[in-house]
Amino acid sequence: MKGRRPTSGLPRAEGDATPRRDNPLGATTGRRSRVRAWPAANSRERAAVRQRIEMDALQQGVRYRRMFVAMLGVIIVVSSMIVLLGTVGLFAETRSRPLTPAERDQYQQEEIARRWQAWPSTGVFPEEVKYLGLDRAQQYARRIGIAPETECAKGVDAAVAGVLQSHGCVSMLRATYTDQTASFVITVGVAVLKDEESRVSATEELTQDDRVGVLPVAFPGTVTERFGPQQRQRTGWVGAGPYIVFSTAGYADGRTRAAIPPEEILHSELWPAAKSVGNQIAYFLADPPKVPPCTQGNVC
Repeated sequence: MKGRRPTSGLPRAEGDATPRRDNPLGATTGRRSRVRAWPAANSRERAAVRQRIEMDALQQGVRYRRMFVAMLGVIIVVSSMIVLLGTVGLFAETRSRPLTPAERDQYQQEEIARRWQAWPSTGVFPEEVKYLGLDRAQQYARRIGIAPETECAKGVDAAVAGVLQSHGCVSMLRATYTDQTASFVITVGVAVLKDEESRVSATEELTQDDRVGVLPVAFPGTVTERFGPQQRQRTGWVGAGPYIVFSTAGYADGRTRAAIPPEEILHSELWPAAKSVGNQIAYFLADPPKVPPCTQGNVC
């Protein structure tokens, strides 16, 4: 009909080879184009690649394992050597062996230095102490009492206290004795220094004034009850190890030093007896102990 455009969707006549305009590829309308897929990869090649990857990973793991085993072996060897050397050194150090001269001296010094604490007070101040009386007759001083342990400055005169404190005095021990006839009263004081070197330094500074030294200790109800600082007739000291052993003596009847005229001579037995008692106690404290020959006793 006039005025109507031909419809492009009408079927073509059989044998019409002219392609339709609205399909530039020439495909039939309503039919899907078929695209041919790429051929799949070869399964053998894929297996070979996978096998190579697995082998590389396995070889790397083997290398890591060998490195770890080698490092572990080195650590074990080094540790074993350290343990072995330590065991040998410990055995060499702890096995019994003869003491060296230095070790023998150290053993003696340590043993002497701890006696004032290790011994009972009756060990430091025995009940009886020998001394030589007139005509060198052997006699015994008898202990009356032992004073409580005190500070060094409280057991001596001020002039002596300053020296002891400046050299590290640790403690003061005191006890009072009478001679065999109970005519004299003797107080012995043991000043404990830190070590023997401190004691030597302290004694170099002590005054030679025989009016000062250890303060007397009196015990009420005994022959010593009137023994005080004014009754001291003479004082002295002797060094022994880390100890300074002071002695002072007076008459049991309470006579003061000022009461005795200068021309009157002290009893000839008073000071020798006091000095002998102090020296005996110093000897007990500083007597060198028996040293074992070996580090673990008598068997090396």
